[in-house]
Amino acid sequence: MKLTAGDLQVISRVAAFHALKPETIAQVVRPGYAAVLRPHDIIVRQDDPATALFIVVSGWVKLYRNNPAGEEAVVEMITSGGSFAEASAFAGNCYLVTAEAVTDARVACLPADHIVRCIRENPAIYMSMVASISEHMNYLVRQVEHLKGQSGLQRVAEFIASLTSVERGRCACALPYDKTLIARQLGLMPESLSRAFARLRTIGVRVSAASVTIDDIAKLRQFATDERANARGVLRKQGSSAGQAPH
Repeated sequence: MKLTAGDLQVISRVAAFHALKPETIAQVVRPGYAAVLRPHDIIVRQDDPATALFIVVSGWVKLYRNNPAGEEAVVEMITSGGSFAEASAFAGNCYLVTAEAVTDARVACLPADHIVRCIRENPAIYMSMVASISEHMNYLVRQVEHLKGQSGLQRVAEFIASLTSVERGRCACALPYDKTLIARQLGLMPESLSRAFARLRTIGVRVSAASVTIDDIAKLRQFATDERANARGVLRKQGSSAGQAPH
């Protein structure tokens, strides 16, 4: 399906392209096309040759890896304005993850060989691609930090707080996808996620089937910050204890 003006507006905002001139963006996306997806549609599979990079125009896409036992590890959830597979396409490698639509979605697909030709002709495109890859690396580093240095409760609190741009007072928001997927994204078992939701009720956060009501968003954000400080204190205490010589 041909890219529309709306698709191009989204593409122009992603890290790989937002610093480029409109005419340069038009050159890069010229052979691109849009894919309209339903939930569970596979966009690319882990270890397949990388032939394109992708930009999510609307909906949600899950990036994940399967281990030899077939267990799924969610690497990233991407929505409108997010991109993926730049590094694999740029280097001519295989895809590092499987990409699957988890909602109705529209995804722009840009052929890798065309982008490589454009890079050879215009160094500005190369720099934009590097910026995009760097952004993804920064995200992954933050994810590792969250998994290693935050409690499960804190990760859940921060996830819920991230669903709204409201800064003060009462608000409501929708869960973007099902709770099983949220648990995988946060590195939790489903029962651990349910326990975290129950604990958050004590500070006025109520989670229903697909929505969240928050009595005081500032209080929720402060709770997440306090949990972070508590987790760091425990880690420091554990490290100090481990370094002490036995008596």
